[in-house]
Amino acid sequence: MSQEMVKMKELNLEKRITSFDEVVLGYSEEEALEEAKRCLQCKKPSCISGCPVGVDIKKFIYEITQKDYTSAYNTIKEKNNFPSICGRVCPAEYQCRRACVLTKRGSPVASEKAIAIGFLERFIGDYGMKYNIKYKAENTDISLYKNHKVAIIGSGPAGLSCAGELARRGVQCTIFESLHQLGGVLRYGIPTFRLPREVLDYEINYLRSLNVEFRTNFIIGRTKTIKDLFSDGFEAVFIGTGAGAPTWLNIEGENLGNIYSANEFLTRVNLMHAYRFPQYHTPVNIGKHVVVIGGGNTAMDAARVALRLQRIKGISGKVSILYRRTEAEMPARKIEIDHAKEEGVEMHFLVQPVKFLSNGNGYVRGIQCLRCKLGEPDASNRPKPIPIEGSEFELPCDLAIIAIGLKPNQTIVSATEGLNTDKEGNIIVNPETMETSIENVFAGGDIVGGEGTVIEAMGMGKKAAHYILKKITENSPFG
Repeated sequence: MSQEMVKMKELNLEKRITSFDEVVLGYSEEEALEEAKRCLQCKKPSCISGCPVGVDIKKFIYEITQKDYTSAYNTIKEKNNFPSICGRVCPAEYQCRRACVLTKRGSPVASEKAIAIGFLERFIGDYGMKYNIKYKAENTDISLYKNHKVAIIGSGPAGLSCAGELARRGVQCTIFESLHQLGGVLRYGIPTFRLPREVLDYEINYLRSLNVEFRTNFIIGRTKTIKDLFSDGFEAVFIGTGAGAPTWLNIEGENLGNIYSANEFLTRVNLMHAYRFPQYHTPVNIGKHVVVIGGGNTAMDAARVALRLQRIKGISGKVSILYRRTEAEMPARKIEIDHAKEEGVEMHFLVQPVKFLSNGNGYVRGIQCLRCKLGEPDASNRPKPIPIEGSEFELPCDLAIIAIGLKPNQTIVSATEGLNTDKEGNIIVNPETMETSIENVFAGGDIVGGEGTVIEAMGMGKKAAHYILKKITENSPFG
């Protein structure tokens, strides 16, 4: 038996940087079987504790070893409605794989020996999608719930998860989405080379098969209020609107032309197809010197998208990432950092932008920066970057993308009296029930906890569904 996980095949590098095709190609059946057989089938599997939605990892991996892929699919779907999504975007190395017994206890990240749980989940999710397997749901008398109505605000991972849990039990769910397409951050924030749209659409269509209703171009807080939803007969409301407002550097020159927030940049490309201009009328002015500021997954996505746009448009240039700390402190997944470097993104560490420089015509031409050194840990428990006096230098830049975090959009909060938030604007909930300060109004995902992972948001949506059913009926199937 191999001591390390079976490596995943990836798209040829030359093709990767000239297209938006998926980079990670997935396990073949033979590779999935080889990897699954590495699982020790622990008597007390610790990996399950690392899964925010509680998938029975031990069981589905055993079913793979038996080539019983349909049963493996059903095992995953008992807890997770979206295996093909989660198998692609979940940071398993910080969650289930980190909890695997093959990772040294206390390690901050999974070892190479840990079972490739996410890749195996993706294999099974894609198998179910390929053969259109119909999930065999648990024995639930949906007649107990079919006359109940719940409104879900936002079609991102938290909202989709909440709706899926409720709809599987017969609750009439309506998802209200402010944009013209569904998926929230899964569609506008994650590039197709990480999450193909046919995968996202298939998973969303599963909810349609459960009779979930979708209403797009519908802004709760503007088109209707939460109070209106209750007047329309909804018994509970779940808010899963995410964190869509950008955080800025607040430095001189930030209002110059060709400076984007990562949120706008990725939305233009991922949702509005800017890379296919002029067929789609949402251009992005890709230049020769693109600089991305930040060190998270969003920064990696923005840099890799920018690099592809340069290549597709035939622009000979470079894409750089500026980060105040070192690579060791980067919050991005290692696989995303590695892919960015492989594709040609330059990394500049211990660098802090202090001023954007103008070309004299209202557009950015460069960035003035300071070198940094690391000090004592700050509130994030990472070494604090300390600017070094007198270390100023300039970098050329004709397009800047700021990817230093997102904040909650305040549209719903400002329109909803009595909805309590913290100083950051996140909605305050009871962590045991996900209920807000307003009775029968629940919330989950980034609108509650700040920026988190897709599966963490799904876990909150699932927990909220549990307590929504308890509130609207005395016959909760959850016990």
